[in-house]
Amino acid sequence: MPTIITSLTRGLNSQRRPREQEEAGPYHLALEGVLILCIIWLFTAKKKPSKLIRLTKKEEEDLIAEWIPEPLVPNPPEADHPSLNTRTVYGKVGRYIDLGTGEKVLNLGTHSYLNLGERPEVEEAALQCLHKYGVGSCGPRGFYGTTQVHLELEDRLAAFFNCEMAVLYSYGFSTIASAIPAYSKSGDIIYADEMVSFPIQRGLQASRSRIVFFRHNDVEHLEELLKEQVILDKKDPKKANATRKFMVVESIYMNTGKMCPLPELVKLRQKYKIRLFIDESITFGTLGENCRGITDYFNIPMKEVDMIMATLETTAASTGGFCVGTKFVIDHQRLSGLGYCFSASLPPMLAASVVKVIDILETEGPALMQELHDKCRQLHVALSTLPDKVELCGDDISPVKHLRLKVSTGVRDEDEALLRNIVEKAEKYGIALTVAAYLWDQEANPPPPSIRVTANKDLTKEEISKAFKALQQAIDDVIE
Repeated sequence: MPTIITSLTRGLNSQRRPREQEEAGPYHLALEGVLILCIIWLFTAKKKPSKLIRLTKKEEEDLIAEWIPEPLVPNPPEADHPSLNTRTVYGKVGRYIDLGTGEKVLNLGTHSYLNLGERPEVEEAALQCLHKYGVGSCGPRGFYGTTQVHLELEDRLAAFFNCEMAVLYSYGFSTIASAIPAYSKSGDIIYADEMVSFPIQRGLQASRSRIVFFRHNDVEHLEELLKEQVILDKKDPKKANATRKFMVVESIYMNTGKMCPLPELVKLRQKYKIRLFIDESITFGTLGENCRGITDYFNIPMKEVDMIMATLETTAASTGGFCVGTKFVIDHQRLSGLGYCFSASLPPMLAASVVKVIDILETEGPALMQELHDKCRQLHVALSTLPDKVELCGDDISPVKHLRLKVSTGVRDEDEALLRNIVEKAEKYGIALTVAAYLWDQEANPPPPSIRVTANKDLTKEEISKAFKALQQAIDDVIE
């Protein structure tokens, strides 16, 4: 019976099709006729004369002469703006530098905390690679910019951090700014400390995620924000399932010199199922039993951290940056990390110098790190006894410390000008310092103006005493 019905249906359909085609024919012909008429009109219609005003040659030249282009960069607001009065370092940058006066001054602004850039074996490794590969690799890693030394450095970094894989970037800023948006997208949520550095802020912005800042190193405030999100998730479970959550922190914050409370953050990560990214730019090589950073310092298993990011422009005394983690996480950046895909790769000679730095950290790292911590503590004690006009910010073992005005003038530019005068006075007394530079109109949470002071392992007690006296005298000269 079903077979008979099917055959009858097919027969009726076959009878209807010719009739429907005949009925639809005139409409098709009419449409084709209209299209043909439109084409004929387009080719035969007379073009209307242009209404544009025709200028003579002289009028054109007069307009060009009167035109004043807007500047690409706005003019500085005052004549003594730092951008108009830059300081130039003559010769090699190291523990002592020449700022053009002919006399070398003690450099307390360097981020080469272990002074490995001055080691002869590091320089020799770079020179040998220079003779083999030349200066640059002339292309992005994914095209023709990868050399054997890049692959070797990635393997060494992964082994050093006891991770599955590492990916190498050619610029420290783009490392962090590219790694974050490679994973977090629109619709996701990122919880970030309010004092994260500017590269992290750029990465947060590029991710187009919802950014939630928690108070600096305030774990209780972070948990309050997470609890609020849990309540919202219960109201809309479908949206909650599609929303990924990330936490981004620094091991030691560049803007404050303070260490993050990683054990407490890991507990929140486990409780609320959040992905954790850590910037180890300051603590790479300077913290932990094996110099691996804050996870090593607190003995936190690497499985508790989804990704570690760091620059090679601090302890490694080179250029570039890297990320380490699982193979699944790191391999993803080779296709989605914009700084990796579209930037020329790290010059091979600089990669070779970092390989030698890792050799040194694996053999001498703990002893070098202990020296650094001793000098950090000594410098911290000295700076904490400066006049009451300034206050010290930062942890005792942090190589980065900040000096801020104890009583602000109430105007940020005036505070910064006072600190700049202190730096200039200190330079005359033989100490090179720097005022922490910020893009004030672009900072998410601008920190107070400060003088950033950095420690290195080769500082002597005499040099620390000299730095203290120079700062003390400079502060007394500037602030009444």
